[in-house]
Amino acid sequence: MYDIPLIQLGPVKAACIQGDPNGAYVIFLHGYGANAFDLLPLYSYMDVPEGTNFIFPDGILEIPIAPGYNGKAWFPIDMEALQRMMVAGGSRELFERYPAGLAEAKEKILEMIRALNVPMDRIILGGFSQGSMLATEITLKFEEKPKGLVILSGTLIDETNWTEYAKKMSGYKFFQSHGRMDPVLGYPAAKRLETLLKEAGWVGELLAFPGGHEIPEAVLHGMNRYLRELFE
Repeated sequence: MYDIPLIQLGPVKAACIQGDPNGAYVIFLHGYGANAFDLLPLYSYMDVPEGTNFIFPDGILEIPIAPGYNGKAWFPIDMEALQRMMVAGGSRELFERYPAGLAEAKEKILEMIRALNVPMDRIILGGFSQGSMLATEITLKFEEKPKGLVILSGTLIDETNWTEYAKKMSGYKFFQSHGRMDPVLGYPAAKRLETLLKEAGWVGELLAFPGGHEIPEAVLHGMNRYLRELFE
């Protein structure tokens, strides 16, 4: 556990690495069952301008992970059903599903951003797994767009609506990564998300790696190439 207190930002608590208040902000949302500190180590690897602020929000739901141990989440997930369908390549039903609780999570993160009083064009939004689904949902559907979007081991949901919103953002730059052997969120669904974004005119690509549900060194290098391009 990091010796960093959680700070209340609007309705959400977050672990923060403070920089220049007038600088860029990186907001990363953790995955299902993790917490605010799970992605915090990434800040020391990110190639971003000096003075960048880092915010790692804590999930709004508390969920049991193991006896005596709880984790956090953004919205409920039937993990067993999700794994069965994703490993099989997903299904139209799953791609079209809008998860219960996602709208509430989106609004709480947007309230947090309003509490920061920072314009979206100074914010890099990203996340891992469930957190990247939420980050993508916000990027697509909120009127103001973040400077960049990082999708780490995410997946495709609400396909019809995501397609229509993506078409309104032609030219938007994104970064996506996914393990080819991911046992949690299958690779075919991630590839389908990349296809959706690129056919809508987005600029980026899916960095596939020979691994599972994780963030290996190759992804850190790819993410940093993307971040450097954003700030050029």
